[in-house]
Amino acid sequence: MKSGLEKGNKKSMQMTVSPDMTASFDGRLIHPVLSTVAMVYHMEWVGRLIIEPYLEEGEEGIGAEIQVKHCLPAPVGVDVVFEAEVVDLTERQVTCRVTASHGHGVVGEGVFVQRIVSKEKLYGKFQELS
Repeated sequence: MKSGLEKGNKKSMQMTVSPDMTASFDGRLIHPVLSTVAMVYHMEWVGRLIIEPYLEEGEEGIGAEIQVKHCLPAPVGVDVVFEAEVVDLTERQVTCRVTASHGHGVVGEGVFVQRIVSKEKLYGKFQELS
């Protein structure tokens, strides 16, 4: 990894909850609020934004672990801010605290771990497993 990534580095992004982000199964709406699946997707995305500027040519980041709690609903139309903050890092692993929040409080919170690996080895493993 390139130098510069440190504990405390943060990234954030804001998304408006849309109908395609709601809790639905097989096209059947369960709740008209941000689904846990969509929340985790955006937490992983904002965590990815933290590492991208620091990846060397030939390196790739891959999600290794995510633990989250879904604390509050976020109805369709509500703006949700997703934030990732580096809380631990080594040469080959970046751990971020991730949060989702809106004007009424914390929607979700957790920890997202990414491993930094050789792109060639990673894609070789994909090929081996296909």
